[in-house]
Amino acid sequence: MNKNPQKKAFLLFAPIFLLAFNSCIGISMDIQMRKDGSSRVSLEYRYSVMAETAGKFDGNENWPIVPVGRADWERTAQRVSGMKLVSFSSSQKNQQDVITNVTLEFDSADALLKFLDPAGDRASQSAGRLEITVNKPLPSQINGDLLELMRQISGGYRFAVSFSAEGNSTLVVTDALGKEISLPQDAQIVPSGKKTSLSIAVLEIFTLKDGLGLRFTW
Repeated sequence: MNKNPQKKAFLLFAPIFLLAFNSCIGISMDIQMRKDGSSRVSLEYRYSVMAETAGKFDGNENWPIVPVGRADWERTAQRVSGMKLVSFSSSQKNQQDVITNVTLEFDSADALLKFLDPAGDRASQSAGRLEITVNKPLPSQINGDLLELMRQISGGYRFAVSFSAEGNSTLVVTDALGKEISLPQDAQIVPSGKKTSLSIAVLEIFTLKDGLGLRFTW
Protein backbone atom coordinates (compact mmCIF):
# COMPACT_ATOMS: atom_id res chain seq x y z
CA MET A 1 0.00 0.00 0.00
CA ASN A 2 1.07 3.58 -0.58
CA LYS A 3 2.22 4.97 2.78
CA ASN A 4 1.83 8.60 1.67
CA PRO A 5 -1.71 9.40 0.45
CA GLN A 6 -0.68 12.96 -0.43
CA LYS A 7 1.57 11.52 -3.12
CA LYS A 8 -1.60 10.70 -5.06
CA ALA A 9 -2.89 14.29 -5.00
CA PHE A 10 -3.15 15.93 -8.39
CA LEU A 11 -0.36 18.51 -8.58
CA LEU A 12 -1.40 20.10 -11.87
CA PHE A 13 0.98 23.01 -11.53
CA ALA A 14 4.01 20.98 -10.50
CA PRO A 15 7.40 22.06 -11.86
CA ILE A 16 7.79 21.28 -15.54
CA PHE A 17 10.67 18.87 -14.91
CA LEU A 18 8.45 16.99 -12.45
CA LEU A 19 5.72 16.77 -15.06
CA ALA A 20 8.26 15.39 -17.53
CA PHE A 21 9.38 12.72 -15.06
CA ASN A 22 5.75 11.65 -14.70
CA SER A 23 5.14 11.52 -18.47
CA CYS A 24 2.67 14.44 -18.57
CA ILE A 25 3.84 16.38 -21.60
CA GLY A 26 0.92 18.48 -22.75
CA ILE A 27 -1.87 20.20 -20.83
CA SER A 28 -4.70 22.68 -21.44
CA MET A 29 -6.82 24.19 -18.67
CA ASP A 30 -9.85 26.50 -18.75
CA ILE A 31 -11.04 28.21 -15.55
CA GLN A 32 -14.50 29.79 -15.41
CA MET A 33 -14.94 31.91 -12.27
CA ARG A 34 -18.36 32.92 -10.91
CA LYS A 35 -19.34 35.88 -8.72
CA ASP A 36 -20.14 33.68 -5.73
CA GLY A 37 -16.60 32.21 -5.73
CA SER A 38 -17.56 28.90 -7.28
CA SER A 39 -15.91 27.80 -10.51
CA ARG A 40 -15.76 25.25 -13.31
CA VAL A 41 -12.48 23.86 -14.62
CA SER A 42 -12.10 21.98 -17.89
CA LEU A 43 -8.89 20.05 -18.47
CA GLU A 44 -7.33 18.28 -21.39
CA TYR A 45 -4.00 16.60 -20.85
CA ARG A 46 -1.77 14.13 -22.64
CA TYR A 47 0.37 11.47 -21.03
CA SER A 48 2.15 8.33 -22.12
CA VAL A 49 0.59 4.88 -22.24
CA MET A 50 3.19 3.82 -19.64
CA ALA A 51 1.75 6.32 -17.15
CA GLU A 52 -1.75 4.94 -17.66
CA THR A 53 -0.54 1.38 -17.04
CA ALA A 54 1.23 2.36 -13.81
CA GLY A 55 -1.83 4.26 -12.58
CA LYS A 56 -4.05 1.20 -12.76
CA PHE A 57 -2.19 -0.48 -9.90
CA ASP A 58 -3.91 0.83 -6.78
CA GLY A 59 -1.39 1.23 -3.95
CA ASN A 60 1.56 1.44 -6.35
CA GLU A 61 4.41 3.25 -4.56
CA ASN A 62 5.25 4.99 -7.83
CA TRP A 63 1.72 6.21 -8.54
CA PRO A 64 1.87 8.91 -11.25
CA ILE A 65 1.40 12.48 -10.09
CA VAL A 66 -1.32 12.97 -12.74
CA PRO A 67 -4.54 10.95 -12.37
CA VAL A 68 -4.83 8.59 -15.31
CA GLY A 69 -8.29 7.07 -14.83
CA ARG A 70 -11.76 8.02 -13.62
CA ALA A 71 -11.14 6.24 -10.31
CA ASP A 72 -8.08 8.46 -9.75
CA TRP A 73 -10.23 11.56 -10.19
CA GLU A 74 -12.94 10.23 -7.92
CA ARG A 75 -10.34 9.70 -5.19
CA THR A 76 -9.01 13.22 -5.75
CA ALA A 77 -12.56 14.63 -5.44
CA GLN A 78 -13.02 12.76 -2.17
CA ARG A 79 -9.89 14.37 -0.75
CA VAL A 80 -10.77 17.93 -1.84
CA SER A 81 -13.85 19.19 -0.02
CA GLY A 82 -16.10 21.17 -2.34
CA MET A 83 -14.79 19.56 -5.55
CA LYS A 84 -17.03 17.51 -7.85
CA LEU A 85 -16.12 15.43 -10.88
CA VAL A 86 -18.65 16.33 -13.60
CA SER A 87 -17.31 14.38 -16.57
CA PHE A 88 -14.39 12.22 -17.61
CA SER A 89 -13.33 10.76 -20.94
CA SER A 90 -10.11 9.26 -22.22
CA SER A 91 -8.94 8.01 -25.59
CA GLN A 92 -5.69 6.79 -27.05
CA LYS A 93 -4.62 9.11 -29.88
CA ASN A 94 -1.70 7.03 -31.05
CA GLN A 95 0.60 4.25 -29.85
CA GLN A 96 2.33 6.57 -27.37
CA ASP A 97 -0.15 9.06 -25.92
CA VAL A 98 -3.51 9.04 -24.16
CA ILE A 99 -5.71 12.16 -24.26
CA THR A 100 -7.88 12.79 -21.20
CA ASN A 101 -10.67 15.35 -20.80
CA VAL A 102 -12.03 16.20 -17.37
CA THR A 103 -14.63 18.71 -16.14
CA LEU A 104 -14.66 19.71 -12.48
CA GLU A 105 -16.90 21.92 -10.34
CA PHE A 106 -15.74 23.79 -7.22
CA ASP A 107 -18.19 25.29 -4.77
CA SER A 108 -15.74 27.85 -3.37
CA ALA A 109 -12.43 29.60 -4.01
CA ASP A 110 -10.86 27.54 -1.22
CA ALA A 111 -11.80 24.29 -2.97
CA LEU A 112 -10.24 25.49 -6.23
CA LEU A 113 -7.03 26.50 -4.46
CA LYS A 114 -6.76 23.14 -2.71
CA PHE A 115 -6.98 21.47 -6.08
CA LEU A 116 -4.52 23.76 -7.85
CA ASP A 117 -2.10 23.88 -4.96
CA PRO A 118 -2.30 21.01 -2.43
CA ALA A 119 0.94 22.13 -0.75
CA GLY A 120 -0.31 25.69 -0.26
CA ASP A 121 2.67 27.51 -1.77
CA ARG A 122 1.77 27.93 -5.46
CA ALA A 123 -1.62 29.64 -5.67
CA SER A 124 -3.49 32.40 -3.87
CA GLN A 125 -6.75 34.26 -4.34
CA SER A 126 -8.18 37.51 -3.04
CA ALA A 127 -11.11 39.63 -4.21
CA GLY A 128 -10.94 39.71 -7.98
CA ARG A 129 -7.44 38.25 -8.17
CA LEU A 130 -5.98 34.77 -8.70
CA GLU A 131 -2.21 34.13 -8.79
CA ILE A 132 -0.63 30.83 -9.76
CA THR A 133 3.02 29.79 -9.85
CA VAL A 134 3.18 27.41 -12.78
CA ASN A 135 6.87 26.66 -12.53
CA LYS A 136 9.45 27.62 -9.96
CA PRO A 137 13.05 28.37 -11.06
CA LEU A 138 14.88 25.26 -12.18
CA PRO A 139 17.53 24.13 -9.66
CA SER A 140 20.96 25.45 -10.58
CA GLN A 141 22.45 22.02 -9.95
CA ILE A 142 20.18 20.19 -12.39
CA ASN A 143 22.11 17.85 -14.67
CA GLY A 144 22.62 19.27 -18.17
CA ASP A 145 22.04 15.92 -19.86
CA LEU A 146 18.81 15.45 -17.92
CA LEU A 147 17.62 18.91 -18.90
CA GLU A 148 18.34 18.15 -22.55
CA LEU A 149 16.38 14.90 -22.27
CA MET A 150 13.41 16.77 -20.83
CA ARG A 151 13.60 19.25 -23.71
CA GLN A 152 13.49 16.37 -26.19
CA ILE A 153 10.54 14.74 -24.43
CA SER A 154 8.55 17.99 -24.39
CA GLY A 155 9.16 18.86 -28.05
CA GLY A 156 5.92 19.61 -29.91
CA TYR A 157 3.75 19.89 -26.79
CA ARG A 158 2.21 23.00 -25.24
CA PHE A 159 1.04 24.27 -21.89
CA ALA A 160 -2.14 26.34 -22.20
CA VAL A 161 -4.43 28.04 -19.70
CA SER A 162 -7.46 30.28 -20.14
CA PHE A 163 -9.56 32.22 -17.65
CA SER A 164 -12.94 33.94 -17.72
CA ALA A 165 -15.20 35.61 -15.19
CA GLU A 166 -18.39 37.62 -15.41
CA GLY A 167 -17.29 40.70 -17.35
CA ASN A 168 -13.76 41.36 -18.56
CA SER A 169 -10.57 40.03 -16.99
CA THR A 170 -6.83 40.55 -17.41
CA LEU A 171 -3.81 38.27 -17.44
CA VAL A 172 -0.26 39.27 -16.52
CA VAL A 173 2.54 36.74 -17.03
CA THR A 174 5.24 36.88 -14.36
CA ASP A 175 8.23 35.02 -13.03
CA ALA A 176 7.90 32.86 -9.91
CA LEU A 177 8.27 35.96 -7.69
CA GLY A 178 5.46 37.91 -9.35
CA LYS A 179 7.58 40.22 -11.54
CA GLU A 180 6.13 40.80 -15.03
CA ILE A 181 8.25 39.20 -17.75
CA SER A 182 8.49 39.12 -21.53
CA LEU A 183 7.45 35.90 -23.20
CA PRO A 184 9.29 33.88 -25.84
CA GLN A 185 8.28 34.73 -29.41
CA ASP A 186 6.41 31.46 -29.80
CA ALA A 187 4.07 32.15 -26.87
CA GLN A 188 0.51 33.29 -27.56
CA ILE A 189 -1.31 35.51 -25.07
CA VAL A 190 -4.68 37.22 -24.85
CA PRO A 191 -4.04 39.66 -21.98
CA SER A 192 -7.54 41.10 -21.56
CA GLY A 193 -11.18 40.59 -22.54
CA LYS A 194 -14.01 38.22 -21.72
CA LYS A 195 -11.52 35.33 -21.85
CA THR A 196 -7.78 35.71 -21.25
CA SER A 197 -5.34 32.99 -22.19
CA LEU A 198 -1.74 31.89 -22.51
CA SER A 199 -0.31 29.15 -24.71
CA ILE A 200 3.38 28.37 -24.58
CA ALA A 201 5.49 25.49 -25.82
CA VAL A 202 6.62 23.31 -22.93
CA LEU A 203 10.06 23.50 -24.48
CA GLU A 204 10.06 27.31 -24.08
CA ILE A 205 9.32 27.08 -20.38
CA PHE A 206 12.83 25.72 -19.90
CA THR A 207 14.20 29.07 -21.12
CA LEU A 208 12.45 30.92 -18.27
CA LYS A 209 15.15 30.56 -15.65
CA ASP A 210 13.22 32.56 -13.04
CA GLY A 211 10.10 30.45 -13.34
CA LEU A 212 6.63 31.19 -14.64
CA GLY A 213 3.61 32.69 -12.91
CA LEU A 214 0.13 33.84 -13.91
CA ARG A 215 -1.89 36.71 -12.42
CA PHE A 216 -5.56 36.91 -13.32
CA THR A 217 -7.69 39.88 -12.26
CA TRP A 218 -11.37 40.58 -12.87
